[in-house]
Amino acid sequence: MIMMRPAPLHPAFVLSFALLLSGVPAGGAFGQFQNFVTASGDRLMDGKEELRFVSFNIPNLHYIEDNFAFTEPNPWRIADRYEIRDALMSIRQTGGRVTRMYVPSVRKETDDSAVVRHVLAPGVFNEEAFRAYDRVLEAANQCGVRVIIPLVDNWWWWGGPKEYAAFRGKSKDEFWTDSLLIADFEKTIAHIINRVNTYTGVPFKQDKAVLGWETGNELVCPFSWTKQIASYIKSLDTVHLVIEGTNSREISDDALLDPHIDVLSTHDYGPADRSIPQILKARERAAGRKPYFVGEFGFTPTAGMQRMIDTVIATGVSGIMVWSLRGHNRDGGFYYHTSDYRWPGFASGNAWDESGVISLFREKAYQINGRTPEPLPVPETPRLLPIETPYKISWQGSTGAASYLIERKADDELLWQVIAPKASDADFGYRPLYSDTTAEPGRRYSYRIRGRNASGYSEESDPVGPVTVRSRMLIDEMGDTSRFYASSGNLKFPGPGDVARARQDRSRVSGKTGDYIVYRLPAAISSVQIDFFATTKDAENSMALQSGSSAGAISPLPCVRQVFAPMKNDYSFYACIRLSVRDIPPDHRFIRIDLADNCQVSRVEIAFDERKER
Repeated sequence: MIMMRPAPLHPAFVLSFALLLSGVPAGGAFGQFQNFVTASGDRLMDGKEELRFVSFNIPNLHYIEDNFAFTEPNPWRIADRYEIRDALMSIRQTGGRVTRMYVPSVRKETDDSAVVRHVLAPGVFNEEAFRAYDRVLEAANQCGVRVIIPLVDNWWWWGGPKEYAAFRGKSKDEFWTDSLLIADFEKTIAHIINRVNTYTGVPFKQDKAVLGWETGNELVCPFSWTKQIASYIKSLDTVHLVIEGTNSREISDDALLDPHIDVLSTHDYGPADRSIPQILKARERAAGRKPYFVGEFGFTPTAGMQRMIDTVIATGVSGIMVWSLRGHNRDGGFYYHTSDYRWPGFASGNAWDESGVISLFREKAYQINGRTPEPLPVPETPRLLPIETPYKISWQGSTGAASYLIERKADDELLWQVIAPKASDADFGYRPLYSDTTAEPGRRYSYRIRGRNASGYSEESDPVGPVTVRSRMLIDEMGDTSRFYASSGNLKFPGPGDVARARQDRSRVSGKTGDYIVYRLPAAISSVQIDFFATTKDAENSMALQSGSSAGAISPLPCVRQVFAPMKNDYSFYACIRLSVRDIPPDHRFIRIDLADNCQVSRVEIAFDERKER
């Protein structure tokens, strides 16, 4: 059946209608919140209603540190509107009312010029980077999620006290006492608080989506500095709360007594048996005096998490937030950062009980507010990204979609046919998400996609295509040995121990020098591409490729070798190496990868086409 497609709708109408379907009132950027969050005794208040929350930190809500595409040496980039809204809608759909983002980044002396930072020098700011804050508050108002904004990081990865001090040729410790360095930091505070949102026209200090300003993230500082900064924040903004941001599991008398600090928090990592007494002690000290919440916890078994959350709910603690949630990537799939969580939870996260944790948090997010969980909204329509070959299909995912239905139609067909009823965008990171292995060379196909969850299916995406199939492909993500024809030696699939250095690639294989992997192809081979990590510098030139008409009659292939060396960084990323070759004898059907010490194979792509034999 052929149906006419209606004329495209205006984007503003589409956004309002999508918010309505998602359970978000379409009140514009400023109709979502009626009140600023205030403190009344030891309670956070939204007007006459107490504000309590079980939720997630989103460290890369505005600034991405995990842009780990294999050929991209720079892991940093600014979050776009799609990514920000997806992350905040994830909080909304889990029942969360509050999230906590990360700090503005600060230029380092060692930064490559391609790295975008927020603070470039004392009083010098990157407008492009700060517009991401604008997009966060625009989306927070639309999605109905309050945001806690910390102002400086204690740690070195994004830049903080050490970098502010370096601008003036001083030491990190002087950041807490030196009047010039404090004045430099106050310029950043003023820039944020006095900023007028370029998308909504609302000054940050008048934006009700801001729950409060946190003095910093896990700061180890004298209270004299906190006292001065809290007072300065209040001099600029009298309506938002000030949250103490120290790295402590205890509540101090100084913070309890200071009139400019409104809200207290602790970070409680470790076993529940250790953390629960700390939470109870902090709650007891703050009771009747100031609101208190657990700003971070996690990396502990789900049962322990539940005990901690239940303690928070039962004792009147204002809230608790786990570390941390990662949202969708504009280039397809999700961002990854060790064992963080993705909404709505996926089998690929079973190692850290992702689905169990997500389910627990949704239940408790409603329970802390005396409500029962609402049905999930049907996913919004995903967007297919441009398709070069049917073997590499990706899309911008739908918030809350558990899987996707992919359809295909050839040029000479009238009807769409389902080729993948439950495709996932969470199996592999920073890679194409789906391969249409049934596409026939020489034919042209169009594709479309729908998101799916327990509540139903989204509308179909706009189709992409037609795409001409130029060859078939064997693609191996190195999750297991199922695609190998043969192998030798004691091959290993590295565990999670070095996943951060391998740019969050969770499926790799390694061996020793002399080991090999063999693939057998059914037709003439057009090209071969091997991506691997070199874990030491001298390993970059050790890997090799061979081909042959049989597994026992092979010869070396002249490869093009590309090195995608990571920018200088604090994470000790492995170098990314790509071997590629196109000049392969037409009768060769076997490809052998000669492994080497200190190398980990990440992905194999082999194109082949029986038409070459005709």
